[in-house]
Amino acid sequence: MINKYYTSMLSEKDIIFEIFQYSQEKAKIVGAENIYDFSLGNPSVPAPQSVNDTIIKNIRDLDALSLHGYSPGMGIPEARAAIAKSLNQKYGCHYQPENIFMAIGAAGALAHAFRAVNNPGDEVLTFAPCFSEYKPYTAGASLKLSIVPADVDSFQINFDAFEQMLTPAVTSVLINSPNNPSGIVYSTGTIRRLADILTAKSAEFGRPIYLISDEPYRDIVFTGTDSPYIANFYKNTLTCYSFSKSLSLPGERIGYLAVNPECEGAENIIAICPQISRTIGQNGPASLMQRTVTEVCGDTSDLSVYEENKKILYDALLSYGYSCVEPGGTFYMFPRSLEPDSYAFCEKAKEKNLMLVPGDIFGCPGHFRIAYCVPTERIKKALPVFKELAAEYLK
Repeated sequence: MINKYYTSMLSEKDIIFEIFQYSQEKAKIVGAENIYDFSLGNPSVPAPQSVNDTIIKNIRDLDALSLHGYSPGMGIPEARAAIAKSLNQKYGCHYQPENIFMAIGAAGALAHAFRAVNNPGDEVLTFAPCFSEYKPYTAGASLKLSIVPADVDSFQINFDAFEQMLTPAVTSVLINSPNNPSGIVYSTGTIRRLADILTAKSAEFGRPIYLISDEPYRDIVFTGTDSPYIANFYKNTLTCYSFSKSLSLPGERIGYLAVNPECEGAENIIAICPQISRTIGQNGPASLMQRTVTEVCGDTSDLSVYEENKKILYDALLSYGYSCVEPGGTFYMFPRSLEPDSYAFCEKAKEKNLMLVPGDIFGCPGHFRIAYCVPTERIKKALPVFKELAAEYLK
């Protein structure tokens, strides 16, 4: 019999990709130049030349087995060493290669982190607004995901609600900063307070509460934004990273899990990851990409484009009458919808070929997400459409 659980998911399809696919079909009718698609977080800037050069060099110089063969269960040693060294140099950490597990993107890192420090039935807390796919990710690991309501005035952590929800049933806390969908970066003050609460509660519960830090946007931080490296503030931190955004490589699915060397059980967490891989069918990212990031893990694409896009769009939206907490990073913006029903608002935008994502799927009704990782000229061309939409509500 076909699996009932996955069949039930057919009624809860990925709305973001549904909107993206609709925009692709509509473009065939009205022309791509008349579609303003801000649905999908697909990086618009190219990968740096160093990535392409390294791939070509490796293909030219390495033997076929090194390029295309299976890698060790924890990843290619040179890649793990290079990433540990890069993190230590950039953030003053003390990672060793044995603290790094190579993963199939941040999603793969999260899949391993969830299973490494939780058991079926355990509760994971995260903070609204949060990435919509956290629900299937945790459900697939047989975990209960509870979402702390948002502080919609700042999108920093709602600590009053968090402390009420932090019961002995909670075994880990999932954090995402810089944040998808809001673009907000948790401040040093926020992270310090979070770390203090987790430290106190871990002592009270007599066991560690692990902090799983989802950081695919860590390198997309705007000028003047306070952006602490979270693992430096709380020892029981597992950091999940992807090169999809920093190097514009989403299709290559390459990332890693980094376990703070001081984390309780750090050695075993990494040791069991290959065993987790065996159960979920994620046995190592491509060898070619592991060898590529070995040499370019300190590089980034030209990420300044996203800050330029943010400024143009944010300033314009405010002038049109929208309300929005200013992003400190990523390539997302999360304004309030101009009617309480964000689905209805996004449907009205769709009538103007403006593709936006309703905030309800991120645990935050009454908002909508804009993914502004598009060419700057597309941002400018879309501004009159945003203005026209606002005018219909603010007459």
